Amino acid sequence: MMPPVQQNAPVMQSPIMSPITPPQPIMTPGVGPKKYGDPYSLLKTIAIVILSLTTIAFICLFIWILSQYNEVKEDVDGQIANAVTAAVDEQKLSDEKEFAEREKYPYKSFAGPVDYGELSFKYPKTWSVYIASDNLKSGDFEAYLNPSEVESVNSKNSLYALRVKIRDKSFESVVQEYQKAMDKKDANLSVESITLECGVTANKYTGTLPNTEFSGYVVVFKIRDKTAIVQTDSILFESDYNKVLNSITFNA
Repeated sequence: MMPPVQQNAPVMQSPIMSPITPPQPIMTPGVGPKKYGDPYSLLKTIAIVILSLTTIAFICLFIWILSQYNEVKEDVDGQIANAVTAAVDEQKLSDEKEFAEREKYPYKSFAGPVDYGELSFKYPKTWSVYIASDNLKSGDFEAYLNPSEVESVNSKNSLYALRVKIRDKSFESVVQEYQKAMDKKDANLSVESITLECGVTANKYTGTLPNTEFSGYVVVFKIRDKTAIVQTDSILFESDYNKVLNSITFNA
């Protein structure tokens, strides 16, 4: 049998649940929340990196240019120093040459034996003269001239600024001797006809002198029944030699 239903029994109600509100972040005044992936920050970082690399590159370039400049400057300074030294040496050499040339004046006069046509000419006063044969009535006349002093005339290796010979032979026979020397194999000797200031015609030989290793000049001309030979053993004396030739006189 069913129990009886109670009338007017109180009804139990569930308590009302309030919705849960999530915690809110604590905000510091003036500071906003961090933002990740900001494009402006990325661009700023890239710009700083590029600027840093550019600065480093410019510094390296500056250092390299400065080193190149210093090298070029040292090279230029060295060239200038060498040029100055060369100019000073050249000027010094020029002054010495001018001094040596001035010291030759006034020129002295040379005169050979009267019986041999009294061959005369002018020569530098700084030269010494050695006459191997003088006051001859026959044979060859020989004189040697050289700056400062005359070396031994008996040595084949002695070099003279001027040799003067008056040979007791005809002009034709002496010229023939030089022609034989020119006809030798590998001979380095040439001849030309010249006219001296005194008006006489002469043969001038240029090149390696016969029976020597010297390279010089020889002028051969006729004096009466004899033959004059005026020779320099070196082309270094060419200027003085030409002055001697231009001053030659003799009694025909």
